[in-house]
Amino acid sequence: MNRLQANLCLICVTLCWSTEVIIFACIPDSVLPFATTCICNAIAAVVLALCFFKRVKKEMKRAGKKLLLHCFLLSVLNCGYNTLYLYGLNDFDVSTGAFTFSMTVVVLPVVLITMKKSVGAKMWVSVVLVLLGIVCALGGNMEGIPVQGLLLMILGCIIRAVFIVKLNDFAREHDAVTLSVFISAFVAVISFVIWFILQPATFGAIPWSGTIIASLFIHAYFIIAFAQTLNIFAQKRATAAESTIIYTLEIVFSLIWGAILPDSLIDRVIPTPFHIIGAVLIVAGSIIEIVEFKGKRRLVDEAEKR
Repeated sequence: MNRLQANLCLICVTLCWSTEVIIFACIPDSVLPFATTCICNAIAAVVLALCFFKRVKKEMKRAGKKLLLHCFLLSVLNCGYNTLYLYGLNDFDVSTGAFTFSMTVVVLPVVLITMKKSVGAKMWVSVVLVLLGIVCALGGNMEGIPVQGLLLMILGCIIRAVFIVKLNDFAREHDAVTLSVFISAFVAVISFVIWFILQPATFGAIPWSGTIIASLFIHAYFIIAFAQTLNIFAQKRATAAESTIIYTLEIVFSLIWGAILPDSLIDRVIPTPFHIIGAVLIVAGSIIEIVEFKGKRRLVDEAEKR
């Protein structure tokens, strides 16, 4: 897989992730997000482990405790930023929260520099465009943004940026499927602990139905088992900067779903001119980061060899 193919895979992954809002619309609000996360990740871990048992076993023999430690760290970071987003989004409407979520790309350069990694000029250009897109999309809502919710979202973005950088590092060290199996397993365990604390009845508190069961299995397979594993495969070749920039396209896809899908599937949100301009700027920032200019490929390859 070359870098262009990796970026195309990341776009596919982002498209899959953007459909979460459709799947979650089929799950009642009484089902806690931690319950959904626990069940879906557990299903994904079991499915992947059963399908790729020999592959997982081989990687476990090779990497052992180091693999488990890396997966546990990624799982803690994953649960950390998702929890912060969960509580931070309570203070935002859907569109404002979605664009604020994209601020990960703004803090990523700082995180990369802090972790002593290089930041190219193209990334700074992409970050500026995406930041302008976020600000434009928020439009008149900027003044009404609650400070507490914003701080939670920013902290979540910082942790997510660290997660993306570490995932990018570990994806080059370990087998993608095995990483996905153990990340899903650890996330399921951590989420269950939080779920039990908030709702001791756990599985007994879920109003089980065919729709809920189908939604959980669809989310487990397409969003976690498939998209997460494909994302890790792509991270072997794509950079953390490319990944983060491309992830912002999830907002663009979500806006499209909100505009074209019927009310029976999703709460329709008609994009405003500010949303459209913001989305265009985000797409422009993604294209700049993805496109490889003459000579850049050679320089990147030389840097990777060093």
